[in-house]
Amino acid sequence: MITGQPTSDGAGVKLTRLIGTQALPDLDPFLMLDAFGSDDPKAYIAGFPDHPHRGFETVTYMLAGRLRHRDNKGNSGLLEAGSVQWMTAGRGIVHSEMPEQEKGLMAGFQLWINLPAAEKMTAPRYQDIAPGRIPVVSAPGEVRVKIIAGAFEGTAGPVAPASTLFLDAALPAGAEFLANLPSEHSAFTYVYEGSAEIGPESQATALAPGRLGVLGPGARFRARGGERPSHVLLVAGRPLNEPVAKYGPFVMNTKAELYQAFADYEAGRL
Repeated sequence: MITGQPTSDGAGVKLTRLIGTQALPDLDPFLMLDAFGSDDPKAYIAGFPDHPHRGFETVTYMLAGRLRHRDNKGNSGLLEAGSVQWMTAGRGIVHSEMPEQEKGLMAGFQLWINLPAAEKMTAPRYQDIAPGRIPVVSAPGEVRVKIIAGAFEGTAGPVAPASTLFLDAALPAGAEFLANLPSEHSAFTYVYEGSAEIGPESQATALAPGRLGVLGPGARFRARGGERPSHVLLVAGRPLNEPVAKYGPFVMNTKAELYQAFADYEAGRL
């Protein structure tokens, strides 16, 4: 279990960092996970002005509020509650993510996923996924599972291609959620509403908002909801097992590639 670290990013947006801390620098292939949520506009209204990326993917999952994306490749999109932005930075992109409201709740997650060396210099790609495109399937116990990426019980999510499993399960009070996972994948879970017990019944660990659960070996995930309804994120991906050289918005395999990324950005080549 990893306790989230309060921090800020962009133009001072307040966040809870769950992956990318001293306690958990990364979880191959996952580089960073931030949870953001506030009903105080001063905590987020300055947003994330223009900034570059190279060598990885960013996934933004909105729970509440609106966020406007613009980039130097001509893409523009409005992230509303329930929507997902899946951006493959590849060889380079410069974008902004700015709130489009002056008051009200803003909440969601941003996940950074590393790209393998062979794909780090691929062409940038942007996928703006509206809530209506995300399938929701029923599981035993009246559990409802949103499939953002990957597949669950024969239903695939809208992100393509997807090497990552990304599920959001809504559990009624006391309900049990089960999911099969490739045993060789890295996986984590985060309970962002309510509480849940994670793991086999004889060894279950309680999780609640603010703490990330890193999953150990095994091919089956189990969560049991607490006394009130809960929401459980489940994310898994195949480790790349490659060297990582990262600094700020760039993630490459060598220091030389990292220096080149900074030089390309400064020269306007992103």
